[in-house]
Amino acid sequence: MYRTASKLIKHYLALLLIAFSAILSACGQPAKQYDYSIFAFGTIINIVIYDADKSLAESAFAQLQADFDHYHQHWSPWTTGDLAQINSKLSENTAAQIPEHLIPIIKASIELSQQSDNFYNPAIGQLINLWQFHKYQDSDIRPPDKKIIQKLIDKDPLMADLSLDGNNILSTDNTAVLLNFGAFAKGYAIELEIKRLQALGIHNAVINAGGDLSVIGKHGDRAWNIGVRHPRKDNVLASVEVKNNESVFTSGDYERFYSYQGKRYHHILDPRTGYPTQDTQSVTVIHHDAGRADAAATALFVAGSENWQHIAKNMQIRYVMLIDSAGNIHMSPEMQKRIKFLNKSPTSHIILSEEL
Repeated sequence: MYRTASKLIKHYLALLLIAFSAILSACGQPAKQYDYSIFAFGTIINIVIYDADKSLAESAFAQLQADFDHYHQHWSPWTTGDLAQINSKLSENTAAQIPEHLIPIIKASIELSQQSDNFYNPAIGQLINLWQFHKYQDSDIRPPDKKIIQKLIDKDPLMADLSLDGNNILSTDNTAVLLNFGAFAKGYAIELEIKRLQALGIHNAVINAGGDLSVIGKHGDRAWNIGVRHPRKDNVLASVEVKNNESVFTSGDYERFYSYQGKRYHHILDPRTGYPTQDTQSVTVIHHDAGRADAAATALFVAGSENWQHIAKNMQIRYVMLIDSAGNIHMSPEMQKRIKFLNKSPTSHIILSEEL
């Protein structure tokens, strides 16, 4: 979902303050720290480079700006870029030539969809368009007609409906398939840009996209320490130390939502029903692969408190914290060892899974 920068800054102000109040471990601004912000993927992306030459940091920021501008243009279904043109052809039941930069996204998404039992399903672009959560602040927004939702669900668009041949030609017989990589592209882009920083000779940095982030190295003699937002309060629920080459991603029902006739609707849709899932408030995962972490956070959110363990195992995710609709905290033992609650640990509300 993409909005203007001015609206987004106001919407994410609390989140960014929360995230960065916990990121910097040292008191005061440390020496040789450089900060830069980019607007892409509908959010503010904050980049912190620590302990690097100023000219190198500035060169890196310029390169990342160009890269994220490219990703925003060509990986978004809302622009006139490559993905939008591919979607146009798929909707007309016409095969599309896929540019090289989109091949890894499509192939990874097919694999991740299969591993997640299609809880991560970027083929539901038509359903996402139907709900129009990018207009969630409009006063007259309302849920789509039930019959239209059911019509799309009956066609059951899946990544498995796509065929990609050796010449990078993408086709499908299911005209309900429309691609939206909103639950993967941001993480994959961050993964690429972390590798870009490393290739440039930068060893200590954070790329933070609205609270979803990847880190390399340390912040001086300390690990990067990241705050995890409370899904129902504008404050930090817990913190976690993030190790070199790790990523932390959270999916929450508080990011884009609206109320209609007394019922609350958020933007994370269950592909099986066509409606926002009601069992989860937020999911936080840690993994070394930012793209996988991004997709897994969404898949586990949709899987909910009953099915998340199975999906986490299939997606090779060991560190998970899921907060259900009642506020209970479901957690893997591996995550329990990493997470630190800011207040006294609410042990009566923690439900531990078996080891993942």
